[in-house]
Amino acid sequence: MTQKLLMRACRLVRVEAPLYLALSASSPFLDSQVTGYHSTRWGLFPQTPTDVPLFTSHAHHIQWVEDQLAAGTMQNVRHLWTSVRPNGDRRPYDLNRLELRICDLVTNPISLLAITAFIEARLWQLLAHPKLDPLVCSTFSPSSLVEITKNNEVAAATLSLDAKLTHWQDGRSIVARDWIEEIYSQVWDISKQKGFSCFLSPLVKILTEGNEAEQWLRLNSCGFDPRQVINYAQVAMAERELELEDKLCPSLLA
Repeated sequence: MTQKLLMRACRLVRVEAPLYLALSASSPFLDSQVTGYHSTRWGLFPQTPTDVPLFTSHAHHIQWVEDQLAAGTMQNVRHLWTSVRPNGDRRPYDLNRLELRICDLVTNPISLLAITAFIEARLWQLLAHPKLDPLVCSTFSPSSLVEITKNNEVAAATLSLDAKLTHWQDGRSIVARDWIEEIYSQVWDISKQKGFSCFLSPLVKILTEGNEAEQWLRLNSCGFDPRQVINYAQVAMAERELELEDKLCPSLLA
């Protein structure tokens, strides 16, 4: 992937990062208490530096990182803690990958594969349709897109799939779950053509049954305290791993 394509991908994934947080939220408790967040991790995450622009080019990224190092707002080139960042063997100069850092821990391997397939399908769509670049098809300036994304991240950390977000293209209000469904319908054919639609399809189950945070909060609302909910989740995780092991690796149990 060229640097130009990589930066374009970083821009799209960054403005849609709240959707991946909404799918993966799994930290509604802290110190055995309900925190008010579906993702306490991201709600409290110390993003550094405080203001990270939507990089318009690789050169812009290089200059910005050098400026932060000179100003002391970054201690080193790794000191960039934000939802999405480009990475490589000699950053910021040699870049070869995109890191999505906003997601909570996803304990269900099938759900994790579905979220990963969702991201991959969206990137294939971007490669086929470069005008999906937020710098091209948004009515907002880059600085306004950053503000919209920050607000969307807070909303997704709080209510995940039920969060009301602002669409980066035209500013309309849209619930995270509905936005994800829109993109899912757009990328389904792409995932089928590329041969991984079977991994994408379980995304529907997350949208229907809720992410882990939503499932745990439902149990809490039924009278189970956070410690009981987590204990239940641990047992369910162990049972699920045994079930998958039995299906995927039967020879190990022989």
